[in-house]
Amino acid sequence: MYNDYYEFSLMPLPYSYSALEPHIDAKTMELHHDKHLKTYVDNLNAILKNFPAYQDWSLEKLVRDYMQLPMEIQQGVRNNAGGVFNHNFYFANLTNKNTRLDEELSGAIDRTFGSFDSFKEGFKKAALGVFGSGYAFLVLDANSQLKITTTPNQDNPLTQNMFPIMEIDVWEHAYYLKHYNVRADYIDDWFRVVDLDMASRNYKSIMDLQKGTHCRM
Repeated sequence: MYNDYYEFSLMPLPYSYSALEPHIDAKTMELHHDKHLKTYVDNLNAILKNFPAYQDWSLEKLVRDYMQLPMEIQQGVRNNAGGVFNHNFYFANLTNKNTRLDEELSGAIDRTFGSFDSFKEGFKKAALGVFGSGYAFLVLDANSQLKITTTPNQDNPLTQNMFPIMEIDVWEHAYYLKHYNVRADYIDDWFRVVDLDMASRNYKSIMDLQKGTHCRM
């Protein structure tokens, strides 16, 4: 059973390794999930093993509030909790099914970027612009505005009070076996398997949460 608290466990893929073929190959999915993600899970558990006071923190809280941890584990938690969160989000938001944006997110994208095609262009440019390893995100900021942002390594927009809607992993291990060094082709293929239904649900849940928070203020 998947566990989102210590001891953390490997989140199962919601599809087979080959489900995203030909856009993302089966071997990449197997190695990315079973090796790379599992290493982050194992490392995070090892770091927290001797710190029981923080074992009841959720994965999201560890990512967001790592600066509140003892100095000796801050960087390790930042890297490995981020690695678990980012990979879980990435894998959960891919699909081999036909999906589409709902009217709410589609309208927000049109208002912010002009059109979905313009958003895709901006998102691809941002993902191509990540130097070395990292991620590109579509996020909702604290003012309920959509933005495209990037993070290096395993950093996450949660630490900047921004909430992920969509995310692409542009570490080379996410695409090198199929696309070699041509990140642009991988990004195009990612857009063919990103779960737009899930993105729409993410947007709605965050908007509802922000509206509720504002109502309580």
